[in-house]
Amino acid sequence: MSMILDLETIRRVLPAIDLLKIIEEGFVAFSEGRVVVPPVGELVFNDPPGEAHIKYGYIKNDEFYVIKIASGFYHNPRIGLPSSQGMMLLFSQKTGVCEAVLLDQGLLTDHRTAAAGAVAARLLAPQEVRRVGILGAGTQARLQLQHLRAVTSCRRALIWVPDPDETEPFLQFFAESDLDVEIARSPSEVARACNLIVTTTPSTQALLQASGVRRGTHITAVGSDTSDKIELAPAILASADVVVVDSLAQSESRGEVFRAVQSGDLEREKVVELGAALADPSLARTDDDQITVCDLTGVAVQDIQIAKAVFAEVRKRDDERLS
Repeated sequence: MSMILDLETIRRVLPAIDLLKIIEEGFVAFSEGRVVVPPVGELVFNDPPGEAHIKYGYIKNDEFYVIKIASGFYHNPRIGLPSSQGMMLLFSQKTGVCEAVLLDQGLLTDHRTAAAGAVAARLLAPQEVRRVGILGAGTQARLQLQHLRAVTSCRRALIWVPDPDETEPFLQFFAESDLDVEIARSPSEVARACNLIVTTTPSTQALLQASGVRRGTHITAVGSDTSDKIELAPAILASADVVVVDSLAQSESRGEVFRAVQSGDLEREKVVELGAALADPSLARTDDDQITVCDLTGVAVQDIQIAKAVFAEVRKRDDERLS
């Protein structure tokens, strides 16, 4: 019988998991060709605006395969609901039996995405991060800022908030933390003041321009996970010294790299896969004066890794309780 893991159970075990470690291991396995990941399934809605993604796959010679359904409906907060929803299904790779249903309501997708941002920053950010910049103020913006604390000692953050109504809740969320959080008037102000920037919006218009990005800056772009979204002007990728993607295959149809190649500003041969750069850091930043960009569209191996880890932690606790 399938184990049903509700949201509270998942919340309870998540802090015990080293997310950065398992996500990094997943990216390396993916770039080494040890992961089977079919193309993303996608539904896009207009009224209200939203989308649903189906991502699935398996690591070769592993115990499980995973199917993940995740959605983002951006007006949900107006009716008291989180914008992210979803679930993950964990199946035996040997029998096809569904071992667990993880009713995470998008929580695991949010955390595995934020963990990937921290992995990218640890690899690509300059040695001295003077200020962290975040574009966006939703769940992902908060989690990116939280997970970055594990990879940088910088505690100063500048946030551009697209919806002014989100400003006060965002500031209140970090009011008791060790972070010094201030609000920017524009994305360009973030670019001027910060040398580690994370973009987390569903924008369909470029928010950052090449002329505003300073030398030595690293940008992790998270929001552009479909073909019509864009947060970075293609000229930013054209002028970057290092451009990294989580999946070369997915970058052919979505994300910042897709848009920059489509516009003719970027040659695909310049792009490096994140797992390859993790395995060989010489492919990543080699100088603190370089501009680096990491384009994250979200890969099923992240879902595989986090679903497996949660299931293993729950089983471990159940075994300890019964012993």
